[in-house]
Amino acid sequence: MKIYIGLILLFINLNLQAQQKAPPPAAAIPVPTTIPQIKAELEKSPNPLLYTKQILKKRFKIDTIVVTRTKLFSSLADSLAYHGKEKKVYGPYGSKDNRFLVQLLMKAPNQFFHVNQIFIDTSLFSRRRADSLGNVIIEKIRSGASTFEEMAATYSMGGEGSTKGDLGWIARGVMLPQMEHEVINHKKGEVFKMWSSNGLHILRKAEDPKQDTGFALMMQVFL
Repeated sequence: MKIYIGLILLFINLNLQAQQKAPPPAAAIPVPTTIPQIKAELEKSPNPLLYTKQILKKRFKIDTIVVTRTKLFSSLADSLAYHGKEKKVYGPYGSKDNRFLVQLLMKAPNQFFHVNQIFIDTSLFSRRRADSLGNVIIEKIRSGASTFEEMAATYSMGGEGSTKGDLGWIARGVMLPQMEHEVINHKKGEVFKMWSSNGLHILRKAEDPKQDTGFALMMQVFL
C-alpha cells in the first residue's frame, strides 16, 4: 500500500540523516541519566533517531505497525499505534534485562469498514443446504421477522457469533478481497451473501467507510 511504502521511505530517510549528520560537541548537550529524563528529551527532540544514536548512544529499532482493527488489538504494538500520541514515549516495557521504551514517531490513515457477518461453514453443511439456510436467514432479516443480531447469535459458526455478528471496524486490505469488493459495492444497511472457499458469508454493511489510524512508525529504544 502507498502509505505503508511511504512510511518505509521515511524510515530510510531518517536513518540516512542519523548516519550522515555530524554529532554535536559532547559538552554542549547534557546526557539524561534517568528514564523520565530520557523520555522527556526524546519527546522534545526534532530528530529522535539522531538524538538516540549520538546523544543517548542507545541501540534502537524502527518498526512500521499496521493497525488491522480499531478494537480487540492483537498486541501492545498495534494498541499503542492506534491509541498513542505522536512524539509520545511509552514504557519502559520488557524484562529486567531487556527493557525498552517505545516512541510513536508518526501516524498515517487507512480506510476502515464496519461489517456484520453470519458465517455458515460448508465443512459441516453441504453447499446446497448452506445456501438454503442462508436464504431463510436473509428472508427473516429483510421481512423483520428476526434481527441480524438474533440470526448471528443462533446460526453463525464463526467467532462473531458471540458478538451477535459484529466484526467491528476492519482495515482495508485485511478482509478477503471478494468480501471487501462486495462491501464497497453495497449500500449502508444492505444484507447480502457471498461464497468463499470456507463457506457462506451473510454480510451487512453496518456503516459507511471511514478514515482512521491505519499505520504507525515506532522506535524502540533499548535501555
